[in-house]
Amino acid sequence: MKLKTENLAPKNGNKINDFSLNEIGDDHMFTGLETPMKADAFALSDLEKKEKISSLFEEIMDVLGLDLTDDSLKGTPDRVAKMYIEEIFSGLNPSTKPKISLFDNKYQYNQMLVEKNITFYSNCEHHFVPFTGKAHIAYVSSGKVIGLSKLNRIVQYYAKRPQVQERLTNQIATDLKAILNTEDIAVIIDAKHLCVSSRGVKDDSSTTITSYYSGIFNEPTKIAELQNYLKQ
Repeated sequence: MKLKTENLAPKNGNKINDFSLNEIGDDHMFTGLETPMKADAFALSDLEKKEKISSLFEEIMDVLGLDLTDDSLKGTPDRVAKMYIEEIFSGLNPSTKPKISLFDNKYQYNQMLVEKNITFYSNCEHHFVPFTGKAHIAYVSSGKVIGLSKLNRIVQYYAKRPQVQERLTNQIATDLKAILNTEDIAVIIDAKHLCVSSRGVKDDSSTTITSYYSGIFNEPTKIAELQNYLKQ
């Protein structure tokens, strides 16, 4: 089932295209390429955000009935706040985007370059539980090349935010097209979602694959060549 993004504005406060918000969350649909952010997303400093998150998470723990005076639990709100801001959601802040240096393609290598099995950890934006997997990236140089480790860092940057796998795939590909000034980009992600395996249907064996092909990677021969590399 396909959704047109131009029709995804909320109706009556709790409906999007006649799907309930619960249905959209369970079906892993997303509303656009950009991560949904408030206009004042960075009005608070990181320290202020951590203090507020800690206070609010303490409330959640209290509502759950946990004893916050217990030695094992009393530091949890601060630990969660630090983890959110400095680690698993650090990709929300543009200041953490990796600095990218490009180099001239002096070797005149004009075939596809493939970086496969890039491990990432992200969090589903619908339930805030992890999804993990591997990303595979391929590109053909238009005259410039990128350091191999920077491909990994770009994947990690976009993964470190509340995400949907389809958006993650498209964000990585779109950014690489701009950085490398080429249409010849392919991104494939194979991931396991804990919101599927640990709740809901509780299927622990399935994985989800998403892909982005542009330029020469729309050619069946190039797709077959790439897939052959990934099998090795």
